[in-house]
Amino acid sequence: MALGKRVKEARERSGMTQEELARKVGMTQAAIHALEKRDSQGSRKIAELAKALRVNMGWLANGIEEVMEPVVDYSAKGDELKWGGPMEAWDSNSPLDDDEVELPLFKEVELSAGSGRTEVIENHGAKLKFAKSSLRRAGVSPENAACAFVSGDSMARELPDGSTVGVDTSDTQIRDGKLYALDHDGMLRVKQVHRLPGGGLRLVSFNDEYPDEEYTVDQVAEAIRVIGRVFWSAAFW
Repeated sequence: MALGKRVKEARERSGMTQEELARKVGMTQAAIHALEKRDSQGSRKIAELAKALRVNMGWLANGIEEVMEPVVDYSAKGDELKWGGPMEAWDSNSPLDDDEVELPLFKEVELSAGSGRTEVIENHGAKLKFAKSSLRRAGVSPENAACAFVSGDSMARELPDGSTVGVDTSDTQIRDGKLYALDHDGMLRVKQVHRLPGGGLRLVSFNDEYPDEEYTVDQVAEAIRVIGRVFWSAAFW
């Protein structure tokens, strides 16, 4: 389903007219009408549309099914806590329901004190928990599921700073236009990825201030590791 069809579905479900939605997001009725009619896969107004329509931005942007919100373990130490947002607090002593599973978080760690070099690892300190049934609906096995936090505004059109993404670590074969979590020379990044002839990759941001990045097959082999495909996202306003 294209973006326009998801916008129309959410608008009609909310009982809003095109004129009402247009006023909420600073667009014209004609622009909303055109968006709903075409097979567009993106919009600069995606965050505003999701907020006005009261839908998950990951679903509106990518058609990703909305699943259970993660819950952060606030007993963990470290910078990962600053990304948590207004979530329910729990700790390692809190029991899991039968349908819940704990997922690790990817994070950047410094290789040695003061070196400035980092490495992306799975962090089992702070935890997020998901419903197993939600992972099944997304087609992701619990042992292959992990989470990461998006830092910066390069993906702000769909993933604002501090968004949470779910990553399927078993799905590392690049499919053009999908979102992937990457270990880029020790930096944790989430980008739309396209293949280039000869085995290279193009990394695309959703903020026009950030130009596309192209890497040869040798550069990819040296510095870029595909952690997995993004299957879920959540943003907090």
